[in-house]
Amino acid sequence: MGHKVGIIGLGYVGLPLAFTFLQRGYSVIGVDLDESKIRALSNGQSYLPDISDETLFSYVVQKQLIVTADYASLSEVEAVIICVPTPLTPLHTPDLSYLVQVGSALSKHLKQDQLIVLESSTYPGTTREVLQPLLEKSGLKIGIDYYLAYSPERIDPGRSDYTLETIPKIISGITNRCADKVFGLYSTVFAEVVLVSSPEAAEMAKLLENSYRFVNISFINEFAMLCDKMKIDVWEVIDAAKTKPYGFKAFYPGPGIGGHCIPVDPLYLQWSANLLGSNSKFIDYAHSINISMPNYIVGRIKASMGVSALVGMTILVIGVSYKRNINDTRESSALSLMKIVIQEGAHLSYSDPLVPEVTVNGETLMSLELNEQNLSEADCVVIVTDHSELPIQLILDHSKLVYDTRNITHGLSGKARIIRLGTGI
Repeated sequence: MGHKVGIIGLGYVGLPLAFTFLQRGYSVIGVDLDESKIRALSNGQSYLPDISDETLFSYVVQKQLIVTADYASLSEVEAVIICVPTPLTPLHTPDLSYLVQVGSALSKHLKQDQLIVLESSTYPGTTREVLQPLLEKSGLKIGIDYYLAYSPERIDPGRSDYTLETIPKIISGITNRCADKVFGLYSTVFAEVVLVSSPEAAEMAKLLENSYRFVNISFINEFAMLCDKMKIDVWEVIDAAKTKPYGFKAFYPGPGIGGHCIPVDPLYLQWSANLLGSNSKFIDYAHSINISMPNYIVGRIKASMGVSALVGMTILVIGVSYKRNINDTRESSALSLMKIVIQEGAHLSYSDPLVPEVTVNGETLMSLELNEQNLSEADCVVIVTDHSELPIQLILDHSKLVYDTRNITHGLSGKARIIRLGTGI
């Protein structure tokens, strides 16, 4: 079948992974059911900031990248990598509907000797207990006729110090032969491949990574609230503490944790623990701190303005993606904060150079240009996401009040009164 892989799900995980394989000389067949994505990619138009239109177009023209909604096209590939969403239901239980749909579709097109790799974040047991039974409907035998593996994605969009292929890649297989197959494939693409004993261990490793960050970021947000009360600058405290060469890793406060992984994966772990009659008190408390941050910030804004409610006030939110320099708004705390501002009776607007429109409480808002008029008309400007291209000095020179949740204004001054999260000012 040659050096050709299939990738199902061309979102924030699947598309960068496709590019990693393309850069190593593989041909890629990308499968996605979103027609708008297929149209964009087929026309060489990227919807992710980390991938340029020019590079994408070159792969499409050379037919090294083919995108389609047809699973039958995967008969040509040696390996199929699954990168579909695994969100939470409204009850905070795992929603594996996308994965079940993929497994059912793949079972009808699975070919002899194909390797199937699941990369979606999920709870321990998913690969073996959910995906494998679906694939076995093909009649092929695991470890003999086809191979199944789990390798958790470790994509961190928006950063340039680590590229996808330089981040060590955890791999696992249902059988030893499955593990050999995924090692053979991934070692040609990733600089370091880390084999663990089972898919359950690999699935759990992903949950540990993100639960670790979830608990520590939630703790530092609680710590910032304490610093607010004590009128101590939390950012100075963190900078001082991180001079210790051992035993301390710096985490930073903010408006709340967003994205698909960090606020979601720990709840997958909690759900799995609950099935066994157990639970994680750390995750429970971290979750309560995380979802409280937008309310806390609105409370601090009201205190800074000397008002008990925001009725009639004009609030301009800057940055609605969940982290800097990306356009992903999934689980973004900015959206939660915006809902609260609307409920308070304020006039809400926002600006984000990477997110042209968002829907809040059923209403579609368009991103405003950051200019003197829009800034000066706002009673408070709230910096939620610190994109590197934000015109910070313009913001400070023409705003009345700036509430900074990211410490991006540290050391700067202007006409605006500046309040920074965790400083007690």
